[in-house]
Amino acid sequence: MSKEKIDTCKVSCIHEDLVAKVKKELLPNERIDDLQSLFKLFGDGTRLLILQALQICEMCVCDIAASLDMSPSAVSHQLRVLKGGRLVKSRREGKQAYYSLDDEHIEQLLDIGLDHISHQ
Repeated sequence: MSKEKIDTCKVSCIHEDLVAKVKKELLPNERIDDLQSLFKLFGDGTRLLILQALQICEMCVCDIAASLDMSPSAVSHQLRVLKGGRLVKSRREGKQAYYSLDDEHIEQLLDIGLDHISHQ
């Protein structure tokens, strides 16, 4: 028994009702750009490690760097990127700045991603 290739249609047929529905419900380009920017932030292994560490607990730059065997300057750079993308937030306590995930959505995105790759 051979497997039939189903990557493309064998005939050209446009289902106008489906096309109209999709065109009506597609996000505007500005929202697509925002979503693309968000997912780009998750596209870097170092940033993912930092997010995972912050998923465990709130930490200062020095602790994150020590946990990930990175330099504090490298961690600071990535935290600026993550903070700019609203994935992390910071608070100051004396001379130290502590970082945490911006909100529960970030944790949910990480968990959903892990669930997805785990069931393959």
